[in-house]
Amino acid sequence: MSIAARTTAVGLGGEGAAPSVPHELSELAQKRVIVGYGFWIFLLSDIVMFSTFFAAYAVLVNETAGGPSGRDLFHLDVVAFETAFLLLSSFACGVASIGARAHRDTMYYGAMAVTALLGAGFLFLEVHEFVGMIGIGAGPQRSAFLSAFFTLVGCHGLHVTLGLMWLLTMMAQVFAKGYRPDILRRVLCFALFWHTLDIIWVAIFTVVYLLGVVV
Repeated sequence: MSIAARTTAVGLGGEGAAPSVPHELSELAQKRVIVGYGFWIFLLSDIVMFSTFFAAYAVLVNETAGGPSGRDLFHLDVVAFETAFLLLSSFACGVASIGARAHRDTMYYGAMAVTALLGAGFLFLEVHEFVGMIGIGAGPQRSAFLSAFFTLVGCHGLHVTLGLMWLLTMMAQVFAKGYRPDILRRVLCFALFWHTLDIIWVAIFTVVYLLGVVV
């Protein structure tokens, strides 16, 4: 075959043509990189948002307008249970990630169920705390301090709620589609999101509750 014929064959995908699989794999790898960077940007933007809420709380923590302060409202025993629930859920989420990588249904579904139960327990205690505070007239409209408190802690609670919805979605996706590489990446993204919420809660527990009672 002449050089011109070979060139034509390669261009048309005929004899001697380079396989298209490497190009497809390259596009897939590029997509994974873009998705990965996009998710990290999302997490960082969430952290920046919470940082602004922390800054606002630090500025307004003493602006009680003659109303109750953190020392009057916070119950560390209840908050300790909230913290334990969320930290244990983070451990269970890690176990679920390991189970997904190992394609072990019992470990994955069991750990995800435990994560969901602990997360729901955390939300129950947080909502109970909010209802109790509002019931005694210490709602977000009472003072700037309480506005900052409900905004910061409530936003975290909203993220936990969305995380539980994401968790149930991932359980359904694994059940329907199996442990495909794209599904495993989504499980990993969920785990990173959940662990980030735990880190933010540790900061809330320290800055809002501990300092609010001690200082």
